[in-house]
Amino acid sequence: MTEAKNILGGPLRDCCTDPMTGYYRDGKCNTGAGDTGAHVVCAQMTAEFLSFSRSRGNDLITPMLMYDFPGLKPGDRWCLCAARWQEALEAGVAPPVILEATNAVTLEHLDFADLKQHALPV
Repeated sequence: MTEAKNILGGPLRDCCTDPMTGYYRDGKCNTGAGDTGAHVVCAQMTAEFLSFSRSRGNDLITPMLMYDFPGLKPGDRWCLCAARWQEALEAGVAPPVILEATNAVTLEHLDFADLKQHALPV
């Protein structure tokens, strides 16, 4: 397996290890054949986005201990599905993005200018 790149062309940085994120729960927004949702966007959660996601049927707030999921709160970082981030963008509630931790595969789904406009400062 080759090391993933971020959308800036550098090595993919950790998104978050507390709580542990990523499709593979490795702290990075890595992806592969089984990741049909493309969990590739590293974003910092906001109350607005978490409420929006819950309203769309994806409750990221409530802990689900059977899946070792602690529930998220504003300020947590999480690898989001590209489609959910786009949906949030269109609704005006896109959470900030950490470009260095967002997988280059994201650019197959989302516009770089949109991501850059919502980037957290380094």
